[in-house]
Amino acid sequence: MSTVTFHSGERIPLEMHKVRIVQKLNLVPIERRLEAIRAAGNNTFLLRNRDIYLDMLTDSGVNAMSDRQLAAMMESDDSYAGSETYAKLEEKIREIFGTEYFLPVHQGRAAENIISRVFVKPGTIVPMNYHFTTSKAHVVLNGGTVEELLIDEGLAVTSTHPFKGNLDVGKLEALIKTHGAERIAFVRVETGTNLIGGQPHSLANLREVRAVCDRHGVMLVFDASLLADNLYFIKTREPEAANLSLREITRIIADMADVLYFSARKLGCARGGGICTRNQDHYMKMRELVTLYEGFLTYGGMSIREIEALTVGLDETMDEDMVSQGPQFIEYMVNDLDRQGVPVITPPGGLGCHLDAMRFLDHVPQTQYPAGALASALFLVSGVRGMERGSVSEQRDAEGNETYSNMELLRLAMPRRVFTLSQVKYAVDRIVWLYENRALVGGLRFVEEPKLLRFFFGKLETTTDWHAALIAKFRADFGDSL
Repeated sequence: MSTVTFHSGERIPLEMHKVRIVQKLNLVPIERRLEAIRAAGNNTFLLRNRDIYLDMLTDSGVNAMSDRQLAAMMESDDSYAGSETYAKLEEKIREIFGTEYFLPVHQGRAAENIISRVFVKPGTIVPMNYHFTTSKAHVVLNGGTVEELLIDEGLAVTSTHPFKGNLDVGKLEALIKTHGAERIAFVRVETGTNLIGGQPHSLANLREVRAVCDRHGVMLVFDASLLADNLYFIKTREPEAANLSLREITRIIADMADVLYFSARKLGCARGGGICTRNQDHYMKMRELVTLYEGFLTYGGMSIREIEALTVGLDETMDEDMVSQGPQFIEYMVNDLDRQGVPVITPPGGLGCHLDAMRFLDHVPQTQYPAGALASALFLVSGVRGMERGSVSEQRDAEGNETYSNMELLRLAMPRRVFTLSQVKYAVDRIVWLYENRALVGGLRFVEEPKLLRFFFGKLETTTDWHAALIAKFRADFGDSL
């Protein structure tokens, strides 16, 4: 990975790419942003792109493609069956992961659906280092339950632990002893644990998990969607991996998984996804569901052009300069905010910068969804769209009681090779101003609440007219500025 020292002593990330195609952005006045966030029910998912300046909602499907990916899309073979384009992807999967069997799907949650339908039965348990919204939903829909076995340090918002995404193997052993191995559908390890701040796991921890699975005859399923960031952290934070290439680290990880799946909207900077395995029996059980729910086995819901882009994108994920750019930009943003006293999740993880809404808005009770309120407030004062990753992203229990999240985070995703440093600095400036004026921000309450995945569609209203107070202070400090 490229290490550059600036004569000035300033520590800033250096882009290892140049911009060849640009897309115009809009920065609309704060009054228009107020209309937009109210129409969206204070749910940033329901905002329209025309009102957004920096879209930091997600890194899924919005990463910048390379010139090689765009060129490859013109070579596609669109045969329904026997496509040469699909053959190239299959060969690349074997080259990188070493898996014999591959099933294409249209995105990561489709892989979760198929895996859960095949392996999760009523009454079974899926231990995880931490859940993701859709992974948990698919397990529950198929009659299973999720047990989160994250190490205790994983929920410490301020920490120096390099691998807060590690699964606690002692808790795993105890769970299996209590319930019996026959009730464990599979163990799921998520690389770059999304909902706790994109925190990585180590190679050493994955080996320990694999050893427990081997002792008890339990299957290990690996969610590789955020593998690129986790490769960077293993390479830079784990001494045993310092001299390994990214390809070597990837192969070590893949060799430990019985089933590996990924969203190409994250891994590979394309759109689509896939399920990889060496086990023919697992493959045969899942294969017919791909055809039923996704499409034929040579495209699985993906366009042929996306398959060409994915093949190149997976290859580029093995480039250290490519995988380092996102984590380095995130580290810069996290450290800058931390230096100015803004509460953020540390150490810097992958995927994005995560604001700790519990501390940022410590006067807003969790019953009033502080992470959702912070997302609304930040959009209002900056045009920056983040994603609520707190209690709004959870769902009520079977009795209708609210389930509160372990953390209330505002995720500011850093799509790969998309933003410039000046844009990151703008976001930091507005976040610092908002923190200084945080007492003006109030809470939210639901007015439209779907029963499932409510964070996508739900609408909320402010508990007071705190939007107006925030706008008045903004105008007093910034005048006519956008």
